[in-house]
Parts: sequence; C-alpha cells; structure tokens
Amino acid sequence: MTERLEWQTSLCTAAFPAAAYEALCERLVQTTPFNRLAWLRAAEQTLSPACKLHVLLLWQSERLVGCIPLIRCPLRMLGVTMTEVRHLGHPLSDRIGLMLDADAVHLLEPALAAIRGRIPHARLQLSEIPASLEHRNLLTPWARHSWQWEARTSCHVPEHRLSEEDRQEVSGDTRYKLRRARKRAQACGAVVERITPNSTTIIPCLEQLAMVEEASWKGDDGVGIFSPGPHRDWVINGFTALAAEGRVRVVQLALEGRCISYRLGLLDQGRLYDYNLAFLPEFASLGSGRLLLDEWFHWGLDEGWDYIDASRVSLHQSSHQLHERMTDRIEHLRWSFYSRRPSGIVLGLVYRMWLRIKPQLQTWRTRRAARGAAHGDVKQPSS
Repeated sequence: MTERLEWQTSLCTAAFPAAAYEALCERLVQTTPFNRLAWLRAAEQTLSPACKLHVLLLWQSERLVGCIPLIRCPLRMLGVTMTEVRHLGHPLSDRIGLMLDADAVHLLEPALAAIRGRIPHARLQLSEIPASLEHRNLLTPWARHSWQWEARTSCHVPEHRLSEEDRQEVSGDTRYKLRRARKRAQACGAVVERITPNSTTIIPCLEQLAMVEEASWKGDDGVGIFSPGPHRDWVINGFTALAAEGRVRVVQLALEGRCISYRLGLLDQGRLYDYNLAFLPEFASLGSGRLLLDEWFHWGLDEGWDYIDASRVSLHQSSHQLHERMTDRIEHLRWSFYSRRPSGIVLGLVYRMWLRIKPQLQTWRTRRAARGAAHGDVKQPSS
C-alpha cells in the first residue's frame, strides 16, 4: 500500500478531491457541520489577503485517509510579526474534528514535519477540538515533537441525549417556565413553526432571521452572526450551501406570519447543533427561547435525532438554556503547539510569563473595582 502526502492551495478548484473528502467525513465519528466542504469553502472565500490556505491531503493508495486545511496567519506580538497556523474555519467554527482515519495515525508525525517544512511558524493552534479519546490519540504525537504545547479548556458545551422520556412534560422550575411561555404565546396568537430550508428557500429565510437579529440586542451590539463585517458573507454562503445538502433547521415563533423569535441549527449525523437565536425586543417577556428549545426536542424525537447540542458556549457563566436539561457536556480544547524555531521559543516563553502574570492582574483589577465601588458609595456631605 502506497502512502503519500499531497499539498493543495484551495478547496474550491476542480483539482480538489471533493467526493473523496465527503466520503472521509461520512466515515469519521468526529465530523461536525464545520468540517463539511460547504462550510469550509465559504470560509476560504472570505479569507483576508493576509491569510493563505494550505490543504494537506493524506493518501493510502487511492483512498483519502486525512485532510488538514490550514491557514497561515500573521501574529503580532510585542511589535514583532510572527507566523501562526490555524485550522481553516477559525474563528467562526464552533467545533472542528481532525479529519484523519484511525488507521492512519502513524501519518501524523510526517504530516507535522510537512507542515513545518511548507509553513514555518511559531505556533500551530487548533481551537474548539472536542476532548475525545480519538482526538487525544491523534494529537499526542504532535505534542511530543513540539518545544512546548498546551491543551487548554475553551468551553464546556451542554448536550442532551434524546429519549422517549422527552415526550413527557419536563419537571421542576423549567416546567413552570415552559408553561408560562406557552400561555403567553397562545394569548398573543403566536405559533411555533418548523422550517427545513432548501437551496431555493434558504436566502429569504436567512434574510428574515437577519432582520430579527438586527432588531435584537445582538444587532445593537454588533455581535450577531449577520452583523456587518467580514464574516457575514461566510455565514450566509455557508448556510446556503449546507441548506442545499439538507443540513439546516429552523424553529421560529411566528405572529401573523411574521417571525418574532427563532433558533437556527445545523443537523449532522443525528446531532442538532443549536447555532444561533434571536428575538424581537418587544416580545422578550414571552420566554420564546426556552419554548423553541423544547421544540428542538420534539422535532428530534419525530425525526430520530440522537442529540441536541449547544454547539458552543462561554467558558464562564454560560446562560444557554440547554444547561437546564443536559444529560452530559462536551469539553472543548484549544491545542497549541510551539515550534522549536526561535520565534516559537520566544512566543512560548512570553505565554508562560503571561500565565504567571494573569492571576495577579485579575486580582489587582478586582481590588481596584472594589475600591472604586466603595468610593462611589460614600455619601458626600451636603452643602
């Protein structure tokens, strides 16, 4: 059996083995919607001029057993520009699986050597990698061949494994909140709707969702997925291509034919990734988010999904409503591999210093904030 490594510079050309890559995705349990060619091609099309794409293909004879799409990015540190390598999809992708067959693990060491030879860098960083045994086994060889490395928790994602028990009314405080949301929705005449957009309907669907998000606090703060910026086209093009493959799902609360609240998700291998939600501020009191999350549960049971997944949450103080009903959680890791090049050693040392300084800086900020609050509470004598 002949094994070889091949480099390409685009996922969008006819030379890229698209069929072989999709077959690889179907074989691997670590595949997510953000590994799909539809999403990655949209990411490539919105790369900044400063970032260059390098796609490493791993072959066993005529069988594709691995694909690692990487972007070479400038990293500005202490007035010096270094080179960092990231997985294509950064920073929007919520979860990336490393696309490599289990029987091709031995190719990772030559793959790392090939990456360092083609893209000399200070640091290779992969964000949002699930802390699964499969990924640990795949990435451990890279750790052994790095000057310094780290696998740092970036978030804990709640997930819910669907079962027939979910057809029954949920217990506890969540039941009260759901009942209240249903009563308020019924009182104003709002109805819950399920939408599976296709290649024809996805653009008007996204336009409607974008209007809701723009009117919400996310639009006001400019942090929504449809907010103006370089990533807007990526999201629209990615969801459009994924809808053509039947992977997009929407649950919305509609009032007189108008969307007033929605949850947008991606379905892949029996797992629904709850990607985004928004609601019109004048309907905030309805509690529609929890109501629509419950609709994911019932839709999943009707269609035989296995999991409802929060996709990504904040590391600290996550307010995702799936926490109320989760059956497990998935740890996301950010893997960082520092090269033995001078720039990698310097960057690694700077990072070590930052880890020492950061707790002290946080303590100082906390004390300063406390002193400021105490000073503000002191009443001034009346004149």
